[in-house]
Amino acid sequence: MSLHDDAVLVLKGYEDQPELRQVYLDHLAAHPDGMWKACGAGHVTASALVVDPARGRVLLTLHKKLGMWLQMGGHCEPGDGTVAGAALREATEESGITGLTLLPGGPVRLDRHPIPAPCHWHLDVQYLAVAPPGAVAAISEESLDLRWFGYEEVAAVADASVVRLAEAARAAL
Repeated sequence: MSLHDDAVLVLKGYEDQPELRQVYLDHLAAHPDGMWKACGAGHVTASALVVDPARGRVLLTLHKKLGMWLQMGGHCEPGDGTVAGAALREATEESGITGLTLLPGGPVRLDRHPIPAPCHWHLDVQYLAVAPPGAVAAISEESLDLRWFGYEEVAAVADASVVRLAEAARAAL
């Protein structure tokens, strides 16, 4: 099964945000290359909010290019077998934490946001990655900083998309 086909199956099984889900499905139907950064009309990305449920906190990265506190995530790569796998790979690479596990049940949110040319949109499929007890994070090359925030602190540092994801995380746990 291709990554494109996996994304379609994941999205068809996702029941929340039905209008946005349909935007994603329409995009993939119209763009066979819609999983890849090279797709000028936009592309699917995969992200994961790293959570520490025992301590009531989330790990955010201060993105080097954007200068914003965000969840871990990014572009799908040819070696990714699934969208969930891409999200877990990105979360592991960007957090430096080994032993992350995705919360079962698939993505917790979708978020479509504009990006600068030459592409136009990121269609982000967002998961939750649970950190193992005692996890120690390490800053990656893509990050200026990496920091744990309590759920109630996220709104003071992050944009509305990350706040909604943190709220979804809290509700899911």
